[in-house]
Amino acid sequence: MSDHDIECISPAEALKRLREGARLIDVRADHEFAVSHARGARNVHKDRLLADPGGEMDVGTTCLLICQSGRRSHDAAITLQARGFRVMSVEGGTSRWASEGLPLNEAGDADFRQRYARHLSLPEVGLAGQQRLEKARVTLIGAGGLGSPVAFYLAAAGVGHLRLVDDDRVERSNLQRQIAHADDRIGQPKVQSAAQSLSALNPRCRIEPLQARASADNIESLLAGSDVVVDGADNFPARYLLNDACVKLGLPLVYGAVHRFEGQAGVFDAGRHRGEAPCYRCLFPEPPPADAAPNCSEAGVLGVLPGLIGLIQATEALKLILDIGDGLTGRLLHVDAMSMRFRETRLHADPDCPACAPGREFSGYPDYQQLCAG
Repeated sequence: MSDHDIECISPAEALKRLREGARLIDVRADHEFAVSHARGARNVHKDRLLADPGGEMDVGTTCLLICQSGRRSHDAAITLQARGFRVMSVEGGTSRWASEGLPLNEAGDADFRQRYARHLSLPEVGLAGQQRLEKARVTLIGAGGLGSPVAFYLAAAGVGHLRLVDDDRVERSNLQRQIAHADDRIGQPKVQSAAQSLSALNPRCRIEPLQARASADNIESLLAGSDVVVDGADNFPARYLLNDACVKLGLPLVYGAVHRFEGQAGVFDAGRHRGEAPCYRCLFPEPPPADAAPNCSEAGVLGVLPGLIGLIQATEALKLILDIGDGLTGRLLHVDAMSMRFRETRLHADPDCPACAPGREFSGYPDYQQLCAG
């Protein structure tokens, strides 16, 4: 049967017929329909409709089909008409329906739909996922080289509450890699500088800047209410402290580290999965002395490397919030920027881990600052 045998009608004519009692079926995927659809339309995915048209349509009654642009509804109409059903396709679909100002049911406000349009079109995210992101609370320790790209992409993605923790101030030497800051903010607290950049990027995201250094005395209050914790501090005292706190509080920790031309990223989720997922101390039970790993000011770091590792951390944080994909839990990703090679190490929960062994009671936070000082 020729494509030209399918009758196409305008959205205005479809609305007229809908008001007269016709059935309008939107054949798009559920996540598309949830964002915006012609008012009065019923959602039946194209595949479901073609699999069982009799469950939705009567052979003797004309049914109107609509999709986003008109192509899917037209293709479905060809198949259904060949089976004896009376169908019409709405020309231009929901896009034309909207452009002509016809009544719609829409989720959220216009800014929400426009800002997150590319997320809303992903079945793995969609409206439900984007709303989940808006409700999420992420605590990011460190607003420097790793924290900058993490914060930028979490804010851009629509994480609703982003808590930034850092006690440092912006220096000119930071600007080679700490992209949340600017030359005219030298001397400002990093959390204030970062908050300014992030709020300009996405005013929907609530930025909570806390100028503080994570310590045993305040770590639990800093992490309170978090869904995900991201380690952007990249120093051993903070790393071990965050690990212990996340194990105790049952929070997933997204880890990142950089050194010269190499970096690492991983997810430590022993707090929620004791005995199954490892924590950082399953890998390195005790912190090394300070001279075992010089910091960036001593050893240097390629400016783009924290950006690369930070983007991986942001990706893992979003996957944790959305509960999608295969995360880095139980895997440590190594990046060599000089050769641009990636490799991974499989990690396993240590049954004798001093932090997360099943049944082990929390014994308090050691003075990691003193331990790492030697």
